[in-house]
Amino acid sequence: MATVGILGMTHDPDMQQKYGYPLELVEELITEFNPDVICGEVEPRSFEHYIQTGDPYGILGETQEEYPSLIFPYCEKNGVEFVPVNWFEEDVFQEEPFDRYSDSKKRELEIELSEWNKKQLSTWNSGKIPLNSQDYDLVTKRMYDWLYEVNPEVQQITWNARHAIMVKRVKQTVAEYSGERILCIHGADHNYWYYDALAKTGLDVVYPLR
Repeated sequence: MATVGILGMTHDPDMQQKYGYPLELVEELITEFNPDVICGEVEPRSFEHYIQTGDPYGILGETQEEYPSLIFPYCEKNGVEFVPVNWFEEDVFQEEPFDRYSDSKKRELEIELSEWNKKQLSTWNSGKIPLNSQDYDLVTKRMYDWLYEVNPEVQQITWNARHAIMVKRVKQTVAEYSGERILCIHGADHNYWYYDALAKTGLDVVYPLR
């Protein structure tokens, strides 16, 4: 049986500094887990583009900086297989959650989302790894449930359907690399969904990593 680790991070360098979560710590955590495979938040077409051209930033420039700065070189240096599991379709990801509302209602919703973000980040140090804890995940899930209530059509595509595809790709990787150590790395907001989906399968899921 494969062992699957879950590691959430922040893509924002300013937040990495503010919350004590630099790429050096991410590398330390990866090394501790000692993966055979990393499933990363990279779109397969963008990873293929990187393999073919050497450009690591994606077909739309969307690939986050931790991949060219850390994860791609780490995999290449250490013989770790990299599997891209992200999903998007640029033509259906254009509407933002509040775009359908009037300007006044949109401002009201933006303020409410800001309050959710404050609640979420107030839990940043609840675990041994920043942004990786049950407290953080609980608030995060509530926040995205609220966003679904505000605009279910957009959230169904950009969050629910996206996760269904990402987790399916992880499960396919588990089937392909049976008995290996597989580490899923992504933005920390994805942690709760990954854990809920993978824990139900009977896999040996390690989360948080510390």
